[in-house]
Amino acid sequence: MSAPADTRMVCVAAIRGAFGVRGEIRIESFTGDSEDCFAYGPLLDEAGRTILTVTSHRPMKKGWAAKAEEVATREDAEAMKGTLLHVPRDAMPETDEDEFYLSDLEGLAVRHADGREMGVIKRVADFGGGDLLEIKGTGPSWFLPFTKEYAPTVDLDEGVVYIDPPDGMVPEE
Repeated sequence: MSAPADTRMVCVAAIRGAFGVRGEIRIESFTGDSEDCFAYGPLLDEAGRTILTVTSHRPMKKGWAAKAEEVATREDAEAMKGTLLHVPRDAMPETDEDEFYLSDLEGLAVRHADGREMGVIKRVADFGGGDLLEIKGTGPSWFLPFTKEYAPTVDLDEGVVYIDPPDGMVPEE
C-alpha cells in the first residue's frame, strides 16, 4: 500500500495586474530565487486547478512580466489581479534540516513553552508586517507574530510549534 499523495499547496507568487497592452501579466514571486516560481510547472489555485501555464517570462523592475496560455488580453490580465499562484508541496525541493516551508506549519499543534495545549495553526498570514501564525484554540482565532522570540521551537517530527507569547496576547488569558 502506498502513502497518500501530499495534497498541500505552496503559494509561490501572485498576479499583480497587467503589463503592457498585449496580455502580459505582472507577477510577484515569493520564492527565494524569484525566477523559481516558474520552475514547478503550471501555476495553480489553492484547490489545485490550473490558473496559468506560463509560456515565457522576463524580469521587470518589481517582479516578472509573463505570457500565459490562459491570458490573451490586457483585460484578462487585469481581471486576475490579486490571484495567488500555487504549486503542489511535493513539487518543491526538499528542505535542509531545521528548514521548512511556511505551509508545513498549517495544521500543527501549538503548545505554550510551559507545556499547555494552545490549539492548532490554522494558517500563516502576512498582511505586510511579517509572518503571523493564525492559531485556533478553544475561543476565536488569534494571531501571533512568527518570530524566534514568540515561536522559539518548530518540531516538524513531533508536529508541534512551541510558543512563548507576551502577557495579554492570548485571548483566553
